[in-house]
Amino acid sequence: MGRINIEKLNKAYANRRKLPRSDESPQLRKGDDIIVLKDIDLKISDGEMVCFLGPSGCGKSTLLRIIAGFEDLSSGKVRINGKSVNGPSADHIFVFQHSGLFPWMTVAQNVGLGVRHLSSDGRHKRIGEFLEMVELEGFEQHYPRQLSGGMQRRAELARALAVNPDILIMDEPFSGLDFLTHMKMREEVVNMHAFIQKTILLVTHNIDDALIMGDRVVILGGSPTGVAMDRKLEFPRPRNFEKSPELSRLRSELFLMMGVNYAV
Repeated sequence: MGRINIEKLNKAYANRRKLPRSDESPQLRKGDDIIVLKDIDLKISDGEMVCFLGPSGCGKSTLLRIIAGFEDLSSGKVRINGKSVNGPSADHIFVFQHSGLFPWMTVAQNVGLGVRHLSSDGRHKRIGEFLEMVELEGFEQHYPRQLSGGMQRRAELARALAVNPDILIMDEPFSGLDFLTHMKMREEVVNMHAFIQKTILLVTHNIDDALIMGDRVVILGGSPTGVAMDRKLEFPRPRNFEKSPELSRLRSELFLMMGVNYAV
């Protein structure tokens, strides 16, 4: 299960600045806390794909790291399936912006990290299933340096899915990919979600990605950052802006919210 309840989440960082030099050893003193996230309230259903949008530096990645247990909140509550998040867990796997594959391991060895508890035959079968899902069969013995950027991302997805997490958390998973690879990866994630029905949280700067992929889009904004919009996307898939005037209007609305006057 992958139900997430976030209540009155606040995140602040201590503001430390240098005092004027009075000797050879500059000191630091604590100033007012810098509030990054304020009063975030969200309820995410089991099996839902939620895409988070917002300007750079607004705290999207910080929110995901808090949900994943990599970072502490300052106040409020984050519960997954009724239990407070107190650290990372194999039940909610984080896929980072940049490649997290171990370069000294083959693709099969990387994917097999999460299934080491299985027997040799069971591990081999599990690795094969998820490499097939991301269309990397035949590349089991390749090293990350021998793969394209898109193939590395697919290998990371396979490794994350092999653990069989309740929640998959992805921080800008398509950053740095060329246009065609980006489009293919987006389609693969949509198809994968339809197949595995896991809860997926995804940070993106790309409005089209959020509208094509998500069951729901959450826009973060303001200073300090709060939830500016929380919208269910009840459009049939596959989604097409040209064939859906309502989807196109929402697209224009989101661009305006992000400060861009974009005419569809």
